[in-house]
Amino acid sequence: MSAIVSGRPEYDGRPVSFPLSMSLYESAVFGDLDLSNRVVMAPLTRTRAGDDGVPTDDMVEYYHQRAGMGLIVTEGTWPVREGMSYLGQPGIETPEQVEGWRRVAEAVHAEGGTIVMQLMHGGRVSHPEISGVDRVVGPSAIASPGEGRTRDGKVALPVPHELSTAEVAEVVEQFVQAARNAIAAGLDGVEVHGANSYLVHQFLSPESNVRDDAYGGSPENRARFAIEVTRAVADAVGAGRTGIRLSPQHQIPGVLETDDADALATYTALAQGLAPLGLAFVDLLHADPKSTIVQRIRHEAAAPSIVNSGFGTVTTREEAEELVLEGWADAVAVGRPAIANPDLALRWEQRAELNEPRPEFFYTGGAVGYTDYPSLAEVRAER
Repeated sequence: MSAIVSGRPEYDGRPVSFPLSMSLYESAVFGDLDLSNRVVMAPLTRTRAGDDGVPTDDMVEYYHQRAGMGLIVTEGTWPVREGMSYLGQPGIETPEQVEGWRRVAEAVHAEGGTIVMQLMHGGRVSHPEISGVDRVVGPSAIASPGEGRTRDGKVALPVPHELSTAEVAEVVEQFVQAARNAIAAGLDGVEVHGANSYLVHQFLSPESNVRDDAYGGSPENRARFAIEVTRAVADAVGAGRTGIRLSPQHQIPGVLETDDADALATYTALAQGLAPLGLAFVDLLHADPKSTIVQRIRHEAAAPSIVNSGFGTVTTREEAEELVLEGWADAVAVGRPAIANPDLALRWEQRAELNEPRPEFFYTGGAVGYTDYPSLAEVRAER
């Protein structure tokens, strides 16, 4: 059986470890982060920030309500305006944004919760009418196949400016400053967003990255930017406060990773580059957390792992409990159940009935469908 040890053996297809009777509801320590349980709130875009990217009162209440999750990973938050992908998406660039996030962190900490910020640079998944910035950037001058939603409706995403080597270094520093701002705001740590078609993922995929320099071509070169960003962030705020999210072979149009051998080589190189850092966690989104590529990343990265099988499907309590109990993950991230159930970990542990999410309000703004889901105590009080 493989284990996370010095001179790690080749991954053999089984779980990285077999903890004895490890429960989803037990506490955990991930680097410098204390988790009261292993139910993690996945990063969830909700577009409730103001036009200035400052967290609102509704956002403060939303995260406060969910402080009972073992760990909260915030929605993707842009480090610089050029990296903004969605109207209503918060930032962590200005003093006003820092103060807004401070209110969120204080509200979560008041309930004993732990919260990290997902740092998300959208790269080519943006538009000047969204960000207010003249250019859109990416690893290569290839447009994303998707559309952006502006105030005037949907628009095709433009061909991005291909970042030069010097500009790549500038973007790394933008992540670093954003991480420093997040810690200054009182958050417990940060997660580099390396998944779901955004800038770091754009460098990883051979479909969106056709460079022929040190950041493109081979799997090792395509993994370089993700490693450099994560290393620089870890150096700035501490590896024990730093994680990264990856979505290997999630097959999002425009960042496809259909060659199994190439994908495995790319993510193995990435994980091996992360291993010396001693990260707090690696957060892995994949339909099958037991797959070879997910478990290889866990094995090579030598860090606590969070897995998330949702996105296309909803992660169930039974699945989450099994993944931790059998050693396929150290924690499990969930999305839609956490949207609808602010006290999800408690409900799951007590086998209580769940609220149903209302997707028609996921991105509409305001408190409806955001902070008005009842807690278990409220539900029981009404009976």
